[in-house]
Amino acid sequence: MLYSKPVKVADNIWSAIGATQYYSYENGGHNNNLSFIVGNEAVLVVNGGSAYLLAKALHDEIRSITDKPVLYVVDENGQSHAALGNGYWQQQGAQIIAHEDAVTEIGHKGLAGLEELSGILQEQIEGTEVVAVDQSFTDQLELDLGGLTVRLVKFGPAHSPGDISVVVPQRNVLIAGDIAFNQRMLPVFPDTDTSLWLETWQDNFAPFAQDMIIVPGHGEVTDFATVDKTTRGYLEYVRGKVAELLENDGALEDAYLIDQTPYAHLDTYEQLAGKNAGRIFEAMEFE
Repeated sequence: MLYSKPVKVADNIWSAIGATQYYSYENGGHNNNLSFIVGNEAVLVVNGGSAYLLAKALHDEIRSITDKPVLYVVDENGQSHAALGNGYWQQQGAQIIAHEDAVTEIGHKGLAGLEELSGILQEQIEGTEVVAVDQSFTDQLELDLGGLTVRLVKFGPAHSPGDISVVVPQRNVLIAGDIAFNQRMLPVFPDTDTSLWLETWQDNFAPFAQDMIIVPGHGEVTDFATVDKTTRGYLEYVRGKVAELLENDGALEDAYLIDQTPYAHLDTYEQLAGKNAGRIFEAMEFE
């Protein structure tokens, strides 16, 4: 069910890059990046995946690389593609870890996400269920995989509740999660605060990430300059256009017509550009 096999990011670190489109039967629900880090004693997986069988497919790939046990699975947030495969990993003896806000999100939206994906993935959803997270944290959590230290970091509000990043300092790798996007247009959710996302980016994420290898939440492994253009650059562009509209007494329908062609090369542009502008407009009316 994996959309693509894992690629080596750095020594001890791999990522299976997901489709840069919405969930579909064809991509098996693998539309985000599923990464893993191999220490001398244990493996840490980033994202449980969107389904039991998808998680199993990733585990099969991990076993082809190492016989070390998967002891930790870290959800980058509370979305379906981060958390719905957690049940498989728990059965293998892994501890599921997520930010406290992601735990709340899974509790509120997990079953609805499972129902939605059941209709899309059909028999591929077999075995998938919503399970409880084993451990949560607030700001940071450090884990020892044996000769390799991994830090889970909450940089601040970003794309969705509970967004975190996974840092491997000894390899100069930052598995950024959904704070950073590459190749595909980022989605603005009804509860996404783009003002706070930019504040998190500028104050905390950018100074930290400048010279690191970046594994974004979506899209291929890249560098900071690239995700800066498609994340901060995009958000500032749309917010700037919306600010102009508001200054000239523009209406919501005008927001949908904002020219976003500088970002038309990004996957999911057709599905998301207008929707993003509308949601940003609605939020900025009250900022």
